[in-house]
Amino acid sequence: MPVRSGGATLEAMKDAHNRARPRPIEPIFKSVSSGTAGSVPGTPIYIGDRTPVEATLSLIQYNAEQVSFITPESLEEILAMQEEGMVNWVNVNGLADQDLVKRLCGYFRLEALTVEDILNTEHRPKAEDFGTYFLLITKMITRKPDCTVEYEQVSIVITPFGVLTFQEVPGDCFGPVRERLRTGVGRLRRLGPSYLAYALLDVITDNYFSVLESLGDQLETREEIAAARSSGNRFMVELQGIKADLNRMRRTVWPVREAVGALLHSQSDILEDGLDPFLRDLYENTVQVLDSLEVYREAAASIQEVYLSSVSNRMNEVMKVLTIISTIFIPLTFIVGVYGMNFQYMPELEQPWAYPATWGVMLAIALGMVAYFKKKKWF
Repeated sequence: MPVRSGGATLEAMKDAHNRARPRPIEPIFKSVSSGTAGSVPGTPIYIGDRTPVEATLSLIQYNAEQVSFITPESLEEILAMQEEGMVNWVNVNGLADQDLVKRLCGYFRLEALTVEDILNTEHRPKAEDFGTYFLLITKMITRKPDCTVEYEQVSIVITPFGVLTFQEVPGDCFGPVRERLRTGVGRLRRLGPSYLAYALLDVITDNYFSVLESLGDQLETREEIAAARSSGNRFMVELQGIKADLNRMRRTVWPVREAVGALLHSQSDILEDGLDPFLRDLYENTVQVLDSLEVYREAAASIQEVYLSSVSNRMNEVMKVLTIISTIFIPLTFIVGVYGMNFQYMPELEQPWAYPATWGVMLAIALGMVAYFKKKKWF
């Protein structure tokens, strides 16, 4: 299949890569046991905010006529199964075994800086052309059953022979791609490694919309609660959690859009002709995700304002009721205070009608004030 370079062919690229790739399965990187601070650039050290899990391997080989799904027991088995004329998708789940990652990358002659980027799970999404291969680093965002959002780095290496993918933990959103490979539906089986990489990126981006839909549903629920004034003490905590997810997702998707744009404008020999329309569609999807994120962020801010306004109005109503009650009792307190003074000569105290007359005056004053407040529509 022709590629983007002027006059170069995919077969020529494979021949050049074959001559450069060592046949012995030996790592080209040495293990360095040191901290990240002050280490030499290109030192392959795992960096991440989660405990790395043990690596599991899988291999999918396919062409237009056949496909095979293999779960090998060792890296050597995977490397021995690499076949010419087949697209080889090697997937590594888990980065605890750094030696395995280094040996696999060494077999395909990946640069030391590439291995360092793969093991650094805090890396910013990017796309980089190394000549004989193309590196993509992106973020997979998934919604867990408890409605939390999980972020995972996925590194995709495109070579003339196939695709290498490195994930932090088992489990991903690549099920639709595997199913298309299994059934042979669409053009995936008929095209090369770069189209497989596009398909993986497309599924990751589509999953962004699923997460956004979940966050949007949560925002709608919070909006109804805020409007109904039935929110409790956890309302602001939950709303702030949604806003934090939206902000983090925006910070994640923004560089993903830049990486897709770099892939779209790349002149790499690794990328096949005819891929531009698909990459443009993928780029537009990332832009749409960012637009939706901005809408949801504004909606979250609006819901927060509505909630705070509702709380303020409720507080004002409470204060108005308390003020009216206090105002009614001010003259009553005055009357009670006057007749509570310990003077010897108070004529009304010796009259038999004094006590009921005092109650009558106080009730008349209270009822009169209530009628006046109602006339003014103060409550």
